[in-house]
Amino acid sequence: MATVVNKQRALTQVYTALKSRYGLSTPEVRPVLTQFVYALCREGATREKADRAFRNLHDRFFDWNEVRVSSAREIEEALSDLPDAEQRAQRILSFLQEVFETTFSFDLEVLHKKGLKQATKQLLRYQAASDFVVAWVTLYTLGGHSIPLDAPILRVLRRLGLIEADRGDSEALRSSLEHIIPKVRGPLIGELVSALADEFCWEDDPNCAACPLGSSCPTGQEVVRAVVVNSRVSRPKPR
Repeated sequence: MATVVNKQRALTQVYTALKSRYGLSTPEVRPVLTQFVYALCREGATREKADRAFRNLHDRFFDWNEVRVSSAREIEEALSDLPDAEQRAQRILSFLQEVFETTFSFDLEVLHKKGLKQATKQLLRYQAASDFVVAWVTLYTLGGHSIPLDAPILRVLRRLGLIEADRGDSEALRSSLEHIIPKVRGPLIGELVSALADEFCWEDDPNCAACPLGSSCPTGQEVVRAVVVNSRVSRPKPR
């Protein structure tokens, strides 16, 4: 496994290469509750699909209360482009209902006054919360240094050798990354890696040969070598 210094150097190379390729902007700053709902759309999905699903929620429903009193099926239809749309719809309903029952409103801006530690603890209490969602709200609304990690991002980082392949604890992995990723790069690094996961680093049959990080990715090099070996073995012998 790479040392901390080597990881920092590798992450700098990853950040520079992907920022040049994708030119993404930092995600929008939103109110706490709104950002939480957006994060429920964003986890495990591309930015494009999450943005589209989130716009659908705004276009189809008058406000968050109308979303709360709607059926799960109606919300699922608005999220139809997202994977696991049914489960996401249930989580959004659960979250809005829980917020309403505890605050009689849809305003969580009071969390800005509680400090990051207390605010994240409160967010984690919601049944719909996940480490990714809370990290997302912490980073893009509360101003903390947090790296949201979902399955596609974790997949890329493991294949690059930047996190341990046998560790499944997202919170521990996120904490280790936050120590080696500068705060100034925190808001964009996950988005860049997510874009790479969508374009090249798929779960099955990743396109390592075309990946811009292929030459520095241990997994990518193994895949390319395997393709070369297989092509040689399957090549017919000259007569």
